[in-house]
Amino acid sequence: MATDATAQTSHSCRLLRAGEEFQGKQGLFYTPGISAESAGAKGIHLQIVTLPPGARAKAHKHAAHETAIYALSGASGMWYGEQLEHHVVVKPGDFLYIPADMPHLPYNPSLTENCVAIIARTDPNEQESVVLLPHLDAIDRVQSPPE
Repeated sequence: MATDATAQTSHSCRLLRAGEEFQGKQGLFYTPGISAESAGAKGIHLQIVTLPPGARAKAHKHAAHETAIYALSGASGMWYGEQLEHHVVVKPGDFLYIPADMPHLPYNPSLTENCVAIIARTDPNEQESVVLLPHLDAIDRVQSPPE
């Protein structure tokens, strides 16, 4: 959980330091920032995600919550759609929008470089909306190199 550097009041701005990295249900590594737990957020969370070289998340969606991503470093691929039939490559400086309830499976095609991005989601609790989709994990999708 992120550390609060200011007084804890319900109607105050908060200066936070990054929390301790954790592994989410999806299998990726997150560094929490703004959330219900850290700042009393009601409708948003903000954190950093790191995909180590060769990492592949578990197929999942975020029930009823939108996601916005800004890529900082490395490149990632993501399969998305009801059967993971669509593909996108995200590079540093790119923004990616994922609608609520959209199945997706991100991965890092690099064997040497981390992929790091900032994530904002309309779920202040972040992990509560994660719905794993194991039936989609069985779909064999080639991890394409960055375009």
